[in-house]
Amino acid sequence: MENKNNYNDASFDEIIGHIEDILMEPKFQELQNIFLEKYWSEFDYSEENKLTYIEIFNEYHRAIESYIEKSLTKTLPGFAMESLIKQLSDQGPDLDGEVFEVLSTFTDFLAFKEMILDYRSMKEGKVQDLSSGISIISVRVDESSSTFVG
Repeated sequence: MENKNNYNDASFDEIIGHIEDILMEPKFQELQNIFLEKYWSEFDYSEENKLTYIEIFNEYHRAIESYIEKSLTKTLPGFAMESLIKQLSDQGPDLDGEVFEVLSTFTDFLAFKEMILDYRSMKEGKVQDLSSGISIISVRVDESSSTFVG
């Protein structure tokens, strides 16, 4: 039984590694951004949930799950989304990290609503969007003078 659990853990870790790669793909990010842009104005900050929220959540769930499943079946023959979702729910609160936050947005309505409302806050200027203002520059030290060169 222990070997089976070790195999499942290794398999789960491998799948999560592949999902991390998928989440970084421009096509995935475009899919998510198109969805957020389409629906952010539908959601409000009240505690009450409208019926349309569930319809939008179900559409998002289908789109994201389908994208991830298609990507994983190309890489991992025999992959089954149902098995992954079961593993995620079994491990639930023990899972921590950005990849699990993203995965929770298509399995947990409240996480999904929070993501939409965060996007709305950014669109309305209530929080600063830092993604466009970040730049990375190479810095090296000029060894002859011990100064930084940008």
